[in-house]
Amino acid sequence: MTPLEIVYEDNLLLAVNKPAGLLVHRSRIAADENDCLLDRLRTQTGMPLHLAHRLDRATSGVLLLAKSREVAGELGRVFMARAVEKTYLAVVRGWPEAEGTIDYALPDSRDRSPRKPALTRWRVLATAELPIAIGKYPQQRYALIEARPETGRYRQIRKHFHHVSHHIVGDTSHGRGDHNRLWRMHFNIHRLLLHAWRLSFAHPLDGTILQLQAEPDTEWQRAFAAVGWDSVLAPAGPANC
Repeated sequence: MTPLEIVYEDNLLLAVNKPAGLLVHRSRIAADENDCLLDRLRTQTGMPLHLAHRLDRATSGVLLLAKSREVAGELGRVFMARAVEKTYLAVVRGWPEAEGTIDYALPDSRDRSPRKPALTRWRVLATAELPIAIGKYPQQRYALIEARPETGRYRQIRKHFHHVSHHIVGDTSHGRGDHNRLWRMHFNIHRLLLHAWRLSFAHPLDGTILQLQAEPDTEWQRAFAAVGWDSVLAPAGPANC
């Protein structure tokens, strides 16, 4: 089994680049699953690691863990206080405005639960128009966006871009099946194109600002190459700035 990519480590913290399709931890919903990131990483490092936050199974990218329950609890409070800046990459259908905000309340994991405030800001990094027909439209437009959720609701980014009809490519729950099929058939992309790219927060020990970054995987690189976005992202900087 390929070891998980560690993007940052010190005496208190560890961050990895989570692969798409891997559960973060065991749950009753997926009780038959024998593989999860937390178990795999504990075996890989030999340490009793604890999650500081979570990512959806379908989402890849930077995931932060703590080396003790106490630090994990402190980091959890930092996330709850919205003192962590989270930056995601996503490929969406259509061409949104150059930048904007989605302010749309969302329920928790159960659709009938009370709605709570949810805010996502976005910025367009690149656009593409593909000469592939879907229905009456001979060409399809897509955009690479940088999304910054200021709240942490369940599937917030996926639901927000569904709400504004700029569905994320590969989203089988909130996306568009015809566009998902286009990317599978023409570019062999079989995953959700949503990636937790960067995390920025104050270190729990001394308050130093950490800026952690996880590079997109090979499927992302294939998507970039397919639409001419190879040079859109700047080279990665150091993990701790």
